Amino acid sequence: MKNILLIGGSYGIGLAIAKELQYENKVFVASRTNAEIAEMHVTHIPFDATTDTLDTSKLPEIIDGLVYCPGSINLRPFRGLKPEAFEQDLQINFISLVKVIQSVLPNLTASNQSSIVLFSSVAASMGMPFHTSVAAAKGAVEGFAKALAAEYAPKIRVNVIAPSLTDTPLAEKFLSNDDKKEKSAQRHPLKRVGTSEDMAQMASFLLSEKSSWISGQIFHVDGGMSTLLVNG
Repeated sequence: MKNILLIGGSYGIGLAIAKELQYENKVFVASRTNAEIAEMHVTHIPFDATTDTLDTSKLPEIIDGLVYCPGSINLRPFRGLKPEAFEQDLQINFISLVKVIQSVLPNLTASNQSSIVLFSSVAASMGMPFHTSVAAAKGAVEGFAKALAAEYAPKIRVNVIAPSLTDTPLAEKFLSNDDKKEKSAQRHPLKRVGTSEDMAQMASFLLSEKSSWISGQIFHVDGGMSTLLVNG
């Protein structure tokens, strides 16, 4: 069984990944809350990515997989965004990610070949209005992932999942009624909004031996939005 560490696995995509992995792996969930995972086959570690230092003493010496899930959706016109908003998005999406990876780097390198899975956004590759802050933060994640993958190959694989709008608690205000969900679905070539399970299945694949020859890649799990022009 592999030892998998999820940063932020108590709701949304992280929770879906924990459910996907819990029976065939030893899963450690570092998150602020544990209500949703209390009855699951996982080990919970209290942790707030924005304020805490991860207690590595509660982790096994070998970590075979790491998934960093915390993120933000801060969609506002650029003219109304203060520099502090950019700093906050960088902090949760990127700086905290860097701190986590550095803290468990010895555990990751102790594995025969470990896998890191990070999350970006379709907005990092497509120009979208009102996305300047989140696109900048996620762009940092993508550039970092490729450089890290090169530096630690073949010992550590690093890949990124870049979703479009996904039906999670984080995106609740954008999908708060059937009309909003339908309009969002119609903007995607595959005519539906993404689900946490869509992302969990891709993450599970990237953590598994089935992806052992894949590293430094950005996977657009986005209903075809980033590459298919089928509307209009």
